[in-house]
Amino acid sequence: AEPVSRTEPVSQAEPASQATAEQLRAQGNALFQAGQPEAALAAYTQALALCAGAAQRAVLHRNRAACHLKLEDYAKAEADASKAIEADGRDVKALFRRSQALQKLGRLDQAVSDLQRCVSLEPRNKAFQEALRALGSSLHEKVSRESAGRAARPTARAQLLFLASQMKTMSCTDSKVEQMFQILLDPEEKDADKKQKAAQNLIVLAREEAGAEKIFQSDGVRLLTQLLDTAKADMMLAALRTLVGLCSGHRSRTTAILAELGAPRLSAVLGVEHEQVSLAACNLLQVMFDSLKEGMQKDFRGKEDAVVLDSSKDLKLLIKDLLELLTLEGASAHGRDNALNLLIKVVPRKSPKETNNRLSLWVIDQGLKKILEVGSTVCGAQDSLPVTENSRMSASVLLSKLYSDLKCDAERENFHHLCEDYVKSWFEGHELAGKLRAIQAVSCLLQGPSEAGNRVLELEGIMDSVLSLCASVREAHQLVAVEALIHAADKAKRASFITANGVSLLKEIYKHSEKDSIRIRALVGLCKLGSAGGTDFSMKQFAEGSTMKLAKQCRKWLCNESIDAGTRRWAVEGLAYLTFDADVKEEFVEDKAAMQAMFQLAKSEDRSVLYAVASTLVNCTNSYDHEEPDPQMLELAKYAKQHIPEQHPKDKPDFVKRRVRKLLAAGVVSALACMVKSENPALTNSCRELISRVFLALVQEAEERGGVVAQGGGKALIPLSLEGTEVGQTKAAQALAKITITSNPEMAFPGERIYEVVRPLVSLLHLQRTGLENFEGLMALTNLAGISERLRQKILKEKAVPMIEGYMFEEHELIRLAATECMCNMAMSREVQELFLAEGSDRLKLMVLYSGEEDEKLRRAASGTLAMLTALHPPICKRIPQVTSHWLEILQALLLSPSAELQHRGAVVVMNMMAAAREVAEQLMASEMLEILSVLAKEQDKP
Repeated sequence: AEPVSRTEPVSQAEPASQATAEQLRAQGNALFQAGQPEAALAAYTQALALCAGAAQRAVLHRNRAACHLKLEDYAKAEADASKAIEADGRDVKALFRRSQALQKLGRLDQAVSDLQRCVSLEPRNKAFQEALRALGSSLHEKVSRESAGRAARPTARAQLLFLASQMKTMSCTDSKVEQMFQILLDPEEKDADKKQKAAQNLIVLAREEAGAEKIFQSDGVRLLTQLLDTAKADMMLAALRTLVGLCSGHRSRTTAILAELGAPRLSAVLGVEHEQVSLAACNLLQVMFDSLKEGMQKDFRGKEDAVVLDSSKDLKLLIKDLLELLTLEGASAHGRDNALNLLIKVVPRKSPKETNNRLSLWVIDQGLKKILEVGSTVCGAQDSLPVTENSRMSASVLLSKLYSDLKCDAERENFHHLCEDYVKSWFEGHELAGKLRAIQAVSCLLQGPSEAGNRVLELEGIMDSVLSLCASVREAHQLVAVEALIHAADKAKRASFITANGVSLLKEIYKHSEKDSIRIRALVGLCKLGSAGGTDFSMKQFAEGSTMKLAKQCRKWLCNESIDAGTRRWAVEGLAYLTFDADVKEEFVEDKAAMQAMFQLAKSEDRSVLYAVASTLVNCTNSYDHEEPDPQMLELAKYAKQHIPEQHPKDKPDFVKRRVRKLLAAGVVSALACMVKSENPALTNSCRELISRVFLALVQEAEERGGVVAQGGGKALIPLSLEGTEVGQTKAAQALAKITITSNPEMAFPGERIYEVVRPLVSLLHLQRTGLENFEGLMALTNLAGISERLRQKILKEKAVPMIEGYMFEEHELIRLAATECMCNMAMSREVQELFLAEGSDRLKLMVLYSGEEDEKLRRAASGTLAMLTALHPPICKRIPQVTSHWLEILQALLLSPSAELQHRGAVVVMNMMAAAREVAEQLMASEMLEILSVLAKEQDKP
């Protein structure tokens, strides 16, 4: 660790004024190597005075630290080494020298930390590892001496014991790691149970920081690579799961592992046929992305950016290989799905507040056509990519998220051009197979970024080809064309054209096709066109009874288990449109078998059905947004002979309540809970919003809330309230509030879950929320604030108190009352009590004045708060007479109230004030307070 001369030294006799900083440093190096640390120190000090560059100064400080160590001036050695580390956090020489100085100064905990940092940066450096072990031995000795002499302070001794045990753990870990790898890599070891146990132990070890670091230091990455290369599923799973532990929250280790393993190897593992191995690789890549993005949460102290520089290159490298995997021959179908899922999670911005969308732009330029290759795959066609039933939906979701991430017209226009070029490349100059690919790509875009889909649909010849292929005699061709027609029918621009040109064609297909797979899709097309009027009872596209017949056929197919799940999904798609009709809703909820068949599909592996299930349930529960029309506007519309929407008689509240009860009895909550657990891209933010709407409808009646919680509804609502659209989060938060108001929160949200409920409830207090949402949020927080100090602290941390105070001035009496009651419970916290004594604050004055209001409930809440404050924080008692001249009248009115509760609160406040300060007691006694109290006491004594 000594300085090394890299240039020819200048003569020792040369004047310092004539020498450069570099020459002086070289001179110092020569002197140090000659065993003259004092002279070397002088040369380095002179060089520092002449040196301006930060990097050169860091080297000089590091070299001065070496001189101070030789001269046994450890405090100065530590100071100089620290200056070098400030300039470069990965300077291992400076870190090592500081650890030596700290060890001599007796600051062993800091010495260990620096040595651990050295080992982290150079895991194969044996000198650092030996120094760490030696420091462990000296720790043990010091602990023994301190124990014998009982000289150490309790905190110092505890610190030493902790560090000694840490070193002992590291020593044990060494042997454990070696043993695990020996068993796993031994070709002669035939005991499968022994190997499985070793693999499991390695995974568990990697979850702890000490174990993860030891595996990393012990050449673990190379050994784990060997396990991956065995191509044995159990060995590969052990390696991948261990690597997850090594990478979790640790950017420097992640970067080193990525450099050693290589992104191509990881993407190749993602694309293997073994589904569990592919999923484990997906999990590892997700952890790597998170670690590279979030930084080093678990690294040792020092400048983080000095250890690992810009990680954007590593991110792009990984993403590039994922994009390559999408079209790679030999990649498995589920590997492709996992790659799409990863891209959905890591590429688009998490929030519009983030200004940088360069990653999305890069992916669009580099990989949009590769994504469309997956989305346009025609199953069963020659040379088609292996895909699953979820692949096209995943591609659509990724395209939609990328399009939504664009910020200006120029970026969107580029997206449109790339999509149009891709579709044209297949449509023009190719045979029928190319046209099918082009139409399939259009379907993919219509399901995702529909604006891009509509643009492509308008290309010359596309719509004509769709209509002509609908009449094809080949099932595969019909499937592609009919699905494209169905997705196009969603779009208002195309609906009238298709109604005029496609309805008769769809009817012909539905009546005469012998294939259920074709008939059911034609039926869905008819359902979409038949529901164009939405919930407007007066606008029906088809003849009376037609929609009922279509719905009956949908339910029949839905319940037919001999049909594959992928085809039955289309029956749910049809119901999602037909259930706009209240007659269809009523028949559907009466058919318990159909409801349960739909719930089973929602729990199946085919997640593309999620949106259709959620849409059907929103329709059945009438949980979409609808405003009552203004009577005056209705009259004006009638006068102008404008169309007036009409509500179906069976959509009135009584019918809706009955439908909700039937859905609950059929098991809707467990199905919704299962849908929320899905990690599939099909669970889009829009889908989350629909599920939130349904949950809110299910908990409208207080008597149903207990059942919803018992079936997992409370647990499912928490993630819905934290992710998704703003409307969806608000609906879920309101459902949580309703549950919290009428149920015991500790039973509804057991354990740590109760603390997760606070943030959604606080979100209901924002000004853009409705009065009802504000009121229910306040009521729910009141219940939580009365449970424990930890919950009150959580509410404080979420900055809810200023909002609660704001609502205490609300004109609406119920909101004002709820806010005051909430403040009453929050007043049990010391921080809130201090707020009432803050200079210039009217909080205490407001509480005193509210205690004299006419509204008895408000008086009860305000006087209860005063009773709490005066009991828990006596200085408030002195402040009450200063805030308003009416304080005595208000207290007397409380005592003279006919309400026993108000009398009790008033008596508690007076008692607390009497006990708090003599001058306050004198003021109370000078008034008529004694006589009032005497009368009250006599009344209490009466039999």
